[in-house]
Amino acid sequence: MAEVIQELNSELARLSRQVHASLVRVESGRWGAGAGTIWHSEGLILTNSHVARSRRLSVTLPDGRRAPARLLARSRDLDLAALTVELSDLPTIEIGDSGRLQPGHWVMAFGHPWGVEGAATAGVVIGQGPELPDRPAFGRDWLAVGLHYRPGHSGGPLVDSSGRLVGINTIMVGPDVGLAVPVHEVKRFLKHSMQRAAA
Repeated sequence: MAEVIQELNSELARLSRQVHASLVRVESGRWGAGAGTIWHSEGLILTNSHVARSRRLSVTLPDGRRAPARLLARSRDLDLAALTVELSDLPTIEIGDSGRLQPGHWVMAFGHPWGVEGAATAGVVIGQGPELPDRPAFGRDWLAVGLHYRPGHSGGPLVDSSGRLVGINTIMVGPDVGLAVPVHEVKRFLKHSMQRAAA
């Protein structure tokens, strides 16, 4: 039994290191700081709209590099924002399939809660759909998870048991109940944002 626990601990530590490489800190002036996820190696970063509230945004990478960030797109309805930094060859996170998640599936949330850099918390999927507590539907899905988000988790990655991105941490709606934007909604947000930019 001890060997099984030891193997599990080693695997979770490996998963955490893997995710941490693409986890950033997003600073928003007097609005404080949150987390973000590197989506593309050429400087595209996803976070929450409520994290990216300042006109002067900056991003700190896990290796300590800091760069000014520019807001590319935002959706207040989904609480998503896309940022860009003038850096390249950044480590990205593997994208998972949020549509395959089922109640009881194991997930982990990463961020910087209360200023603790690169912290992780774990729980299970409660459910997902367009009508979840404390969130307007707008015809889009939300992902409810049984874990405790804290200030600093916002905008960070929610990953599955393989370390693949399945959501963006968003908000607490009750004791040990958090909501995330599922990654299929993130893809739709980015697609629509690019279409508007090209129009």
